[in-house]
Amino acid sequence: MNKGTNQQSRLGLPVHYGWIIALITFLVLLIAGGIRSLPTVFIVPFEHYFGWNRAIITFPLAVNLLLYGLYGPVVAVLMELYGVRRIMLLALLLLSGGIGLSGWMQTPWQMTFLWGIIVGTGTGFLSTVVGSIVAVRWFVTHRGLVVGIFSAAGAAGQLIFLSLFSKLLAILSWQTVVWSISLLALTVAVFVALIMRNTPRDVGLLPYGASLEPALKPLPPVAAVALVLKVLKRALPVREFWLLAGSFFVCGATSNGLIGTHFIPACVDHGLLAMTAAGLLSVAGVFNVMGAAASGWLSDKFDNRWLLFWYYCLRGLSLLFLPFGLEQNNMSLLFFIVFYGLDWAATVPPTVRLTADVFGGQQGPVIFGWLMAIHQVGAALAAWGGGILHTWIGNYLATFAAGGALCLIAAGMVGVIRKEKQTMAE
Repeated sequence: MNKGTNQQSRLGLPVHYGWIIALITFLVLLIAGGIRSLPTVFIVPFEHYFGWNRAIITFPLAVNLLLYGLYGPVVAVLMELYGVRRIMLLALLLLSGGIGLSGWMQTPWQMTFLWGIIVGTGTGFLSTVVGSIVAVRWFVTHRGLVVGIFSAAGAAGQLIFLSLFSKLLAILSWQTVVWSISLLALTVAVFVALIMRNTPRDVGLLPYGASLEPALKPLPPVAAVALVLKVLKRALPVREFWLLAGSFFVCGATSNGLIGTHFIPACVDHGLLAMTAAGLLSVAGVFNVMGAAASGWLSDKFDNRWLLFWYYCLRGLSLLFLPFGLEQNNMSLLFFIVFYGLDWAATVPPTVRLTADVFGGQQGPVIFGWLMAIHQVGAALAAWGGGILHTWIGNYLATFAAGGALCLIAAGMVGVIRKEKQTMAE
């Protein structure tokens, strides 16, 4: 047995401390995922309470989505500089403070500052890169399993908290709900402060499954920042970068931007209870997990360009179908939820694989970090644009039609990507 799997006795614990770290990290990512799903259930209550239109309410949500993406390429550097534990604590305190103070907000600029900037920064610090950093530092054996568990945390948070938030809003004031969420984030922060550690060395252990101290050392923070910017500069002249960026921009616009933000308000516009709509979106989250897992398996077997082509085509058709499903208000809407849920995150595995194929295994992950930032730019613009169009037109028909058309354009973009590794200028 490796030393790293047999060190729990040193701390008097029944398991290696890495598994406790994994549990705390999963809990943090679960809460962050739930809070990221929070805004969509508050759009209609805020319209009624403040009298604000949908364009005003969705602007802070767009800022939130934008910051979540922009922090992606640099959060790993921040964790190298200040430590995972400090960044987790800071993020949870920002989430708790931003959401808690929103119970007293009265003006749109206050919502933009609290829900857009403060909460957006907090969720940005708890992006998916956190899970990969913790898994790499604490695990050698079962590292892939741990990464998979962390990846499911965000979707699980959506599943649990979307329905919970909507049910609470049906019986409590929105202020009571946000204060409860703030207290929950603060409680998790206490556990992080007491239990979380940056590396196994902090508790005198090796990573789980390791027999020797890892020889590879991370880049110094300044060098890491320089590398991130250098890789982006070298990728900008490459045609394939823009094709991947354009298609992933559409992915963000039509997932987090349109459906993640506007599905529940659209259902309420058509006479459904917000609780029912939130339940449907939670069902989509279940199929999202299934679709992402299946897509990961398919990405190992088939040409990822064709996978993406069909994913974007089918997503576009489903968005064009959605207004009909909302009008029918029956099994047609459930059909959309199942179909769209399977496709929601299915684009991610083939995009990751295709990025690695085109740019190489060393620079591919850095470029994918930038693609994720562009993904969230698309989400932010679609979230706000959908609110503007609804305020102007009074419905979501044009919004969902535009989303469907963009998906068909994205399908054409991925179809002309050259899979061969591209040479980037120094």
